[in-house]
Amino acid sequence: MGRQRGGGNRFRATTIVAVARDGRVAVSGDGQVTIGDAVVKRTARKVRRMADGKVVAGFAGSVADALALFEKFESRLEQYRGSLPRAAMEFAKEWRTDKFLRRLEALLVVADADHLLVITGNGEVIEPDEKVAAIGSGGPIALAAARALLKHTSLPAEEISREALNIASSICIYTNDEIATETIG
Repeated sequence: MGRQRGGGNRFRATTIVAVARDGRVAVSGDGQVTIGDAVVKRTARKVRRMADGKVVAGFAGSVADALALFEKFESRLEQYRGSLPRAAMEFAKEWRTDKFLRRLEALLVVADADHLLVITGNGEVIEPDEKVAAIGSGGPIALAAARALLKHTSLPAEEISREALNIASSICIYTNDEIATETIG
């Protein structure tokens, strides 16, 4: 989830989980940023609204890289008048082929009322089968927790995404319980 920097420190941060249920989509992110074994920030905000509040995006990876990617993705959303699938496809293509962008290390989860997508720097746009996606250091833990909660409870999307992150934070040392959630629908 990060890049080697001088001195061998590995930058790690973030777990993002997105859940769609009953016409609502919730994207939650933890607030922890670490350098090596040290927590340097507990309250980072890694989830944000775009396209006049109609799209929510969350990032995992290098913060500076993610901010640059957010800016580029938002310009694609504007270019394609808020069409999330079209903007995601064109953005992924640009991310994979652009000399500057392809060096950026991050993953994005983006969602609107109808779509939930994961975008990678390899040009992949993935729409998960089960209306749940998770990325980042604690992503596999949060994904498993969210899938179980979707299958075995009637909790709303917001509660599932938050609880999945709480579960991940109790296991993954790079995830904390300072959770920010944005909801659409």
